Amino acid sequence: MLFTGGILIGFLFAFTFIQDKNAPITSEMIKNAASVIGMEFTDAERDTMIDALADTRNDLQSIRDMKLNNSVPPALNFNPIPVGKRFDFQQRAQKWDLEQEVELPDDRSDLAFYTVEQLASLIKDRKITSVELTKFFLERIETYDEKLEAIITVTRERALEQAQQMDVELEQGIYRGPLHGIPYGAKDLLAVEGYKTTWGAAPFKDQQINETATVIQKLDQAGAVLIAKTTLGALAYGDIWFGGRTNNPWNLEQGSSGSSAGSAAGTAAGLFPFAIGTETLGSIVSPSTRNGTTGLRPTYGRVSRTGAMALSWSMDKIGPITRSVEDAALVFNAIYGPDGKDQTIVDLPFNFDATTDISKLRIGYLKSAFEQDYWNKGRDSLVLETMKDLGVELIPIELPDYEVGPLRLILTAEGAAAFDQLTLTDQDDMMQWQSPNAWPNTFRAAHFIPATEYINANRARYELIQKMDSVMQKVDVYISPAFGGGNLLVTNLTGHPSVVAPNGFTESGSPTSITFVGDLFDEATLLSVAKAWQEATDHHKKHPPLFQE
Repeated sequence: MLFTGGILIGFLFAFTFIQDKNAPITSEMIKNAASVIGMEFTDAERDTMIDALADTRNDLQSIRDMKLNNSVPPALNFNPIPVGKRFDFQQRAQKWDLEQEVELPDDRSDLAFYTVEQLASLIKDRKITSVELTKFFLERIETYDEKLEAIITVTRERALEQAQQMDVELEQGIYRGPLHGIPYGAKDLLAVEGYKTTWGAAPFKDQQINETATVIQKLDQAGAVLIAKTTLGALAYGDIWFGGRTNNPWNLEQGSSGSSAGSAAGTAAGLFPFAIGTETLGSIVSPSTRNGTTGLRPTYGRVSRTGAMALSWSMDKIGPITRSVEDAALVFNAIYGPDGKDQTIVDLPFNFDATTDISKLRIGYLKSAFEQDYWNKGRDSLVLETMKDLGVELIPIELPDYEVGPLRLILTAEGAAAFDQLTLTDQDDMMQWQSPNAWPNTFRAAHFIPATEYINANRARYELIQKMDSVMQKVDVYISPAFGGGNLLVTNLTGHPSVVAPNGFTESGSPTSITFVGDLFDEATLLSVAKAWQEATDHHKKHPPLFQE
């Protein structure tokens, strides 16, 4: 009863409006509190619990008084690996299909929508310098961000210094690879020493964290040039941040979705060639869909989260948002792997092969999801037809028959713990979005989730992982409607990687997307399949007219 009793403490005050937290606990208070979580106790049981609840209340207060920082993880690591799962530990030579001998466009403004691989060719062949390219994108930000609202901080001084260094190294014969000298943006929940890290939320808008996130350090090592910290919905939810709303470059009257709002909108609008986003439950998939970008959500445990804001320690993932699948592979290749700090990282190779014959792979599709009558059915069906044209024999599959909706409370409970001090100090009142579904209210309510039920939800998650592995044993990759069949929640809970890419446009000109899902830690096969499909289409080559002027 101790865990449940600890949670009951919160209900005692909610129902009796007690202002004195040290007031005696009564049998009637316990009865009222228990009713909220759907439990009943006899008079004798309630009387027996009183002393234990009083002790637990004191313990809870002592833990709150520790004022734990968001960066402190729990001493419990989520493991997405199913029982008996085996992996390939051999790193082989990667095979890329990078565009060579790219020419500078007659109209330099066209550079705004060049891919990473195209820009890499220009820099490597010294047809443009990193400084020139960096200044070009900085000017794009100055010109367009006022109406897009995708940038929180421009890291101009750092960027120009990095770009100059990359140009000097190239003159000396040092080439770091395809990201050498390429500008990019990073979601402003990643710490960068010397700059604010606002998490998109008013209570933290002046916060400065004295470290640089591992993913930024890895991109530094790869030669990429950070030019901006991008907007995110406050505390990684939605597209509303403390400065306003990030807009969809295809329709400025509409938000860009989130929470990687600025990373997706800025990439789509040509403010930078790629950006870093994060996903806990749709924060790469959703804005990539809205903005017509390509997004990779890696396997849980692939990319270090050191220096990143924590929302859900067992669900947070970091990945690239780009113009093409191959660009996503290039960026992922620079950021994956251990850093000796994030203890959830699994050290496995990334054996990307752009020449993979996908007709020899087992590629599935979520049959019942595609057969439903839904708004994007026509465009999604064309994806399956294109795959068949590429020689793929599609395998119909279904997700595990499992009630996954209630397992969302894992995210809710972890989020409330991550921002416990925000709630306890009433700083949550400073946040702009205060609807019933917004974080402030969600975090408050999450304090009433019994610890026993959080643990049981994770036990159910273990079962889901085993069932999902049974599905993945049938295929190498499968295709799903972007938000169809519960796929988004299931795969975020199980930690599977996904690629979302544009697959067409509505009559009003808004982008739509399709999702490819791969096996755990097999981003290589996943990206190869998505690349083959994308190169048979041209949706990713279209750009927002408002930003091509």
